[in-house]
Amino acid sequence: MTESHVEQQVAARIAAAKLKAEQRKRHREELAERRKYGLQARHAAKMRRWTKDQR
Repeated sequence: MTESHVEQQVAARIAAAKLKAEQRKRHREELAERRKYGLQARHAAKMRRWTKDQR
C-alpha cells in the first residue's frame, strides 16, 4: 500500500524535526566542550598568577 500525500508530508516533518534536534544536541555538546576548555584555561592562568604573587 502506498502512502498518501499527507502521510508523506508528516513523515518529512518528523524527519526534519529529528534532524533539527540532533543538530541542537551536537551544538550543545560543542559548547560544553569549549566551556570546559575555557574554564581550565582560566583556572590555570589564575594559578600561575597566584603562585607568582606568593613568591
